[in-house]
Amino acid sequence: MLVLPEDWTKRWAGKDVFEQLFSLEGKVYKEKQGRKTLRFALDGRHYFAKLHRGVGWREIIKHLLQWRLPVLGAQNEWQAIQRLQQGGIKTLPLVGYGRKGWNPARLKSFVITEALTDTISLENLCRKWLKKPPTYALKRALITEVATMARTLHEHGMNHRDFYLCHFLLDVSQGVDNIDPRRLGLYLIDLHRVQIRGRIPWRWRVKDIAGLYFSSMDAGLTPRDVLRFVRAYWNKPLPTAVKENKAFWLDVEKRAISLYRKIHKKNPTVPL
Repeated sequence: MLVLPEDWTKRWAGKDVFEQLFSLEGKVYKEKQGRKTLRFALDGRHYFAKLHRGVGWREIIKHLLQWRLPVLGAQNEWQAIQRLQQGGIKTLPLVGYGRKGWNPARLKSFVITEALTDTISLENLCRKWLKKPPTYALKRALITEVATMARTLHEHGMNHRDFYLCHFLLDVSQGVDNIDPRRLGLYLIDLHRVQIRGRIPWRWRVKDIAGLYFSSMDAGLTPRDVLRFVRAYWNKPLPTAVKENKAFWLDVEKRAISLYRKIHKKNPTVPL
């Protein structure tokens, strides 16, 4: 299977497209387990390529023994991007996708997206909030937008599995100090581990939301901020959202605190 823009197909007519793509040069962001993330330029425009060469049988067996399905190639991300776009969630614009081979351990595949420019991750943005708090309007808008994106993701049968603030990119093309809370350009990225199913099980919802909570624990959030997220995530009046889902939020808090202790070797200061 091969999906590429027409001008790219013409450029590599008569050549092996996979060889052309896998030999591209650029800035390597990540390379492990048969997968490479590369930023490259073509005809003056910048793109990201996720290049998969196969994870090998050892990795596949390891995952299966842990009752976990391994990510075998780029198909997962390709499908996730399309599903996100259908749900109205901004992500990296899709450019191309390809897959060849039948051996699951040696499957070659790729997904190409446009590269976003003039963005900052919410992790880097929120890291500054303890020393330089944001405006009330900006913080309220970001919390509501992230909660709405999380709800939409889960309502469309997807869970992210790496749902941290670092995987939300905010458009700051007008400058970090000039972000308009009424016109947020917020993008969700790093989708290669997304799971797609009819209905998201409890534990995977908890894992996603706990990841968000964990990664925001040093951002200076208040109890009111957390409750605003709760209300927006369930899209219900706050008393109803809290009463109907108390066990869920207790699980989220427990998992987030446990993860914080594991990573930072200390207890977090939590707003609840």
